Amino acid sequence: MTEEKNSPAEEAEAEAEAPKGKDPVRLVTLIVLAICVVVFVWYIRSDRFTPSTSQARIQALVVPIVPRVSGHVTQVGVRLHSSVEGDDMLFILDQRPFVLTARSADASLDQVTQELGVQGATVKSAAGRLGVAKAQLDRSQRSYDRTQKILDENPGALSLADKDRSETALAQALERVSSAEADLEKAQRQLGIEGPENAQLRLAIAAVEQAYLDLEFTVVKAPSKGAIENFNVDVGHYAQAGQALATFVSTHDVWIQADMRENNLGHIEAGDPVEFVLDSAPGKVFQGSVRSVGYGVSSGAAGNRGDLPSVGHSTGWLRDPQRFPVIIDFDGGATEGLLRVGGQADVIIYTGERTLLNPLGRLSIRVKSWLSYVR
Repeated sequence: MTEEKNSPAEEAEAEAEAPKGKDPVRLVTLIVLAICVVVFVWYIRSDRFTPSTSQARIQALVVPIVPRVSGHVTQVGVRLHSSVEGDDMLFILDQRPFVLTARSADASLDQVTQELGVQGATVKSAAGRLGVAKAQLDRSQRSYDRTQKILDENPGALSLADKDRSETALAQALERVSSAEADLEKAQRQLGIEGPENAQLRLAIAAVEQAYLDLEFTVVKAPSKGAIENFNVDVGHYAQAGQALATFVSTHDVWIQADMRENNLGHIEAGDPVEFVLDSAPGKVFQGSVRSVGYGVSSGAAGNRGDLPSVGHSTGWLRDPQRFPVIIDFDGGATEGLLRVGGQADVIIYTGERTLLNPLGRLSIRVKSWLSYVR
């Protein structure tokens, strides 16, 4: 017995009468859209109140080690990547020429002292000659006055030769006084100011101080605690004054520069707590705080004063946001041995007590710390 088949119209009518079930595709779509909306809202809020960035690097003061005098290197006290303390000896230059210069300066000072003594004696001698000349002038003046008095009382008592001799003696006495006064002034000018303010003495003392200062500069020392980089100098190298021998990386002030997007900066203030992770220490989260926020960056167009400002523009549909440096302080003890200038870090900043955003931010930075294992 054959089974009768329903007609197409009857099947369509049966399907229309059957209860409709939930469409799984539509349900999944709604769930995905809901998740996207939640993530988008969280991203917008966290971008303002718990901003984070992976564009952060460790920074420190980098100083070129430059000798102040020139000379051949006779001793090297460090190696590449050596750790040094303040005033540690790095290099010693050949000191023999500077020792000779210092001895010469000492001898010049002694010579100047002797010359000043001689010049002082010359001043005293010139003053004595001036006194003698004045005494002779006084005697010649009295003799001339007596001659004139006699001639006035009795014109025939003295000859014209006697009159000429008295006049000549007086004129010679006046000239000797003038000459003695000039000699005394010359001697005083050559001597200058007496005592430690004498110009010759001060010049000789300055030469001695400079010679010994240059001798001290032959020992090149570390300016503070740090490490030596970019170093390839050995004994025999001629060090030129003003040209770097090595690069010194100071470790007494190390910070993180986090390049934050401009729309992250609205709520960031100095002192805000920070958490960061280092690529050199995966799985660890370190604490810090905001030191300062940058006030400006270069637009890439250099201009002179007086020019109109150069304004950059974007040619695409969307432009990349400008980034500004945010400087972050941290405890150097917790990161000792992990810091290298230029090393990368991930940073998150907490701009206040955010009930939901702060825990999510702490979770995200810890996830990033573990992801450092597989970068």
